[in-house]
Amino acid sequence: MWRRLDDVPAGESARPWLFGVARRVLANHHRGERRHTALTARPASELTAFRHPGQEPAGTDALAEAFAKLPDGYREVLSPADWEGLSVAEIAVVLGCSANAVRIRLHRARRRLARALREDPARRTSRAHVQEGDLA
Repeated sequence: MWRRLDDVPAGESARPWLFGVARRVLANHHRGERRHTALTARPASELTAFRHPGQEPAGTDALAEAFAKLPDGYREVLSPADWEGLSVAEIAVVLGCSANAVRIRLHRARRRLARALREDPARRTSRAHVQEGDLA
């Protein structure tokens, strides 16, 4: 902003102009924060997917795979909520949106993750084998 000090309008019109500049600076900052959050969510999901035999409970692989398949926006809101334990208000600050928007996105993301876990073809196949084995 200071590089363009000559662009500041004179008189009363300077105030709204400065608010506009401040709004754009904050938007750039929030956009950077979202990028940072998305970049840190990726390694967290990859660490969740990595496991050593016998160290994680059954179903963790399916959860990691379903999480990895979610769109970035859903992973972006689920990671700080479920893995980092942040509150809705804290996530709103991180993502640069309202707490209500976070609640809505979080609800949709959890619903989509649950649906992905239910529709996992590997889980359906294993259930089919169990049911066939029970009949024999």
